[in-house]
Amino acid sequence: MLHSMSTTVEPASERSAAEVNEEIRALWLRSGGTLTGEQREEYQRLVLEWAAAAQRRPVNAA
Repeated sequence: MLHSMSTTVEPASERSAAEVNEEIRALWLRSGGTLTGEQREEYQRLVLEWAAAAQRRPVNAA
């Protein structure tokens, strides 16, 4: 029997948008502003995770 793999991004834990944003910033700092192919993949995964977190808990406008 064949099992299909999910193609949706599901973070291991539901981190806040702020936590994911900090990881995105750290990735850019480590890269020196230029992402490798592997780093681009990580960035895309983080952006999707950030968007999902932002939808769960929208930020209040000041």
